[in-house]
Amino acid sequence: MSRTYLDYNATAPLRAEAREALVAALDIGNPSSVHEEGRKARALVETARADVAALVSAPAETVVFTSGGTEACNLALGLRQAPAGEIKRLMVSAIEHSAVLAAAEESVLPVELLPVTADGVVDMAALDAALQDETPALVCVMLANNETGTIQPIAEIAAKTRTHGSLLFCDAVQAAGKMPLDIFALGADALSLSGHKLGAPMGIGALVTHPAVVVPPQLLGGGQELGRRAGSENISGIAAFAAAAKAAMRDFNDFANLADLRDDMEAALLAVQPQTQIFGKHADRLANTSCFALGGLNSETLVMALDLAGVAVSAGSACSSGKVSRSHVLAAMGAETHISRGVVRVSLGWQSNREDTEKLVDEWSKLAGRALAAE
Repeated sequence: MSRTYLDYNATAPLRAEAREALVAALDIGNPSSVHEEGRKARALVETARADVAALVSAPAETVVFTSGGTEACNLALGLRQAPAGEIKRLMVSAIEHSAVLAAAEESVLPVELLPVTADGVVDMAALDAALQDETPALVCVMLANNETGTIQPIAEIAAKTRTHGSLLFCDAVQAAGKMPLDIFALGADALSLSGHKLGAPMGIGALVTHPAVVVPPQLLGGGQELGRRAGSENISGIAAFAAAAKAAMRDFNDFANLADLRDDMEAALLAVQPQTQIFGKHADRLANTSCFALGGLNSETLVMALDLAGVAVSAGSACSSGKVSRSHVLAAMGAETHISRGVVRVSLGWQSNREDTEKLVDEWSKLAGRALAAE
């Protein structure tokens, strides 16, 4: 049975360019060494740093390579100096990835959750009210949600944050490679990235900062990454990350065209069962992402049934050790419990085609039909 992969937001297949770069970099020296092999390794890392920086239109020296998006997010939450002074509190949107929420919970700073609308967009009035207390804050708002694809008005949020002398950290893991990004146009003080969402291997990511932002290290040792993150660099991962970033930028237009495929799929799902609920459909979304549910169905059962039919999807975030539970994102959006327990996330990518989405719709039709017949 042929397989249909529709879970790009969990991880993207390894791109051919990334695989080639990874293999080529396996047999190379330590970039901290001064001999010829070390100098070649250092040149590879710095070239890759420039390529990853270009993904978000940032200066190369502002890129700190990490072990992935989670470490990048944790590193960002360690920022302590805002324009108005030392950061005294965290403001975190209620739909952030667990890498941000869990790190915030463990912080010594007080944390305030920012509510979102029914479409998953940060409540701007609540943000305004929270910023009125001029205490310097680190505001954490992701660019695009991993479950619904909803895109936040980051430039507007950044302007508000800047007016009050605070910093804005933006988790851009899901958005990077799926839409053109410019850290200066966004106004963010820091962005987190993850290589495997772009078609690089797992285990490589980056934190990109505004040039004026100082990154206190969390890992201490040999002083690598200009003292911002100690530890010998993952050269093969870095090389593959850069190759994937270049390929993603080349494919921006093709990726945007996935919106038509996604929209046609959603229309077909609604035609099969008009009671299907599509989350975030009235907001600006990533072109590849669809999050939907039908009351009375169970996410775990749906994902397993689709898997047995040869279709790989998810029930939301793929970062919970395989557990399927009610989504905190949909809860924050006000979704009814019996609806959000039956959520399915479909995320398309550069290898997706109409045959893939038609197979998903066909299998969904069978599942929905059996569920309704059993009522």
